[in-house]
Amino acid sequence: MARRADAARNVQLLIAAARSLFDESGPDAALDEVARRAGVGNATLYRNFPTRADLLVAVYAGEVDALCARGAELLHRTSAAEALEEWLSCFVAHVATKRPLALACTENNSERRTELFGGWHEAMRSSAAKLLTRAQEEGAVGADLTVANLLAVTSAAAVAATDPEHAQHLLHVMCHGIFN
Repeated sequence: MARRADAARNVQLLIAAARSLFDESGPDAALDEVARRAGVGNATLYRNFPTRADLLVAVYAGEVDALCARGAELLHRTSAAEALEEWLSCFVAHVATKRPLALACTENNSERRTELFGGWHEAMRSSAAKLLTRAQEEGAVGADLTVANLLAVTSAAAVAATDPEHAQHLLHVMCHGIFN
């Protein structure tokens, strides 16, 4: 059954408020503040998201969807190399800034973690694979580079970085090499 327009709008307001608050204060931010920022009552929040994990999942799933949508947009860029590098920049920023949110979504539930992370990882892997394949077909990237290795080193840069700017710098080093 489709949601009423006002109910659907409330869900979107709640997700947007939660995204903003989680970016500011982390995934442990007070849920009452999410409802207040969305301009709805606590009952509306809990009717739509009975648990914190439900809200966290909705917010993080939206982040993954946005990252994958950006990949689809970039497929139409003139330069396959630039498209891949731009998406990797978005990906490294995502990993560097959204990791606590992703982990909080699935705390204390290894079964849920496996299912959710599997879907999220496959969506990101698919976006990266399309961009990588195009770059390889144009000769911009070596044919022996696999999407698994590409995402592994990019994720490693994000996790090893001290902050998102450092993650971007490490990505630049990765993409442009260390030798003159």
